[in-house]
Amino acid sequence: MTFDESLAESVRTFQALATIRPAIDRANELILATLRRGGKLLICGNGGSAAEAAHFATELVGRYAKTRRSLPAIALSSDGSLLSCIGNDFGYDEVFSRQIAGLAQLGDLVVVLTSSGNSGNIVAALHEAKQRGLESIAFLGRGGGKAKGLATCDLIMPGQRGASAQEAHLFLIHHFCEQIDAAFPA
Repeated sequence: MTFDESLAESVRTFQALATIRPAIDRANELILATLRRGGKLLICGNGGSAAEAAHFATELVGRYAKTRRSLPAIALSSDGSLLSCIGNDFGYDEVFSRQIAGLAQLGDLVVVLTSSGNSGNIVAALHEAKQRGLESIAFLGRGGGKAKGLATCDLIMPGQRGASAQEAHLFLIHHFCEQIDAAFPA
């Protein structure tokens, strides 16, 4: 794909985000309600989506654009020792669901990021969240894959390109951080 083709695809994806605005607003409500009641975000993804999960958690626990109180969030994909332990002892499909089982409390929010929607560990994480009575948000791409319909709120990025989905995921993370900064005073 040429630079111009790649740029055009990314721009189309960003412009098409307006078509999922109700889901974006719903996700924002879920995030703010969770944080206001003292719940935490349990965020996970694989590969580039793992980096986005860590980025989102960092913006909450640290800060985004302004100094405000630290907010509770954990990137479940950031502890290599824990991931390798669970992967070795229980299988890679359980690396996130097992952490949700051990760390989640009622009132927490599970947030998954995947450009395909077909990762077994993401699907298992959403099932675990539902089994524990937790709400969840799924940042998805390429039509949503197997994860579509498993979360409380699906954010399915328009288009079929994984890179554009990940770019839109990061844009939405920053959008949600703007809303969080506005909702929580310094």
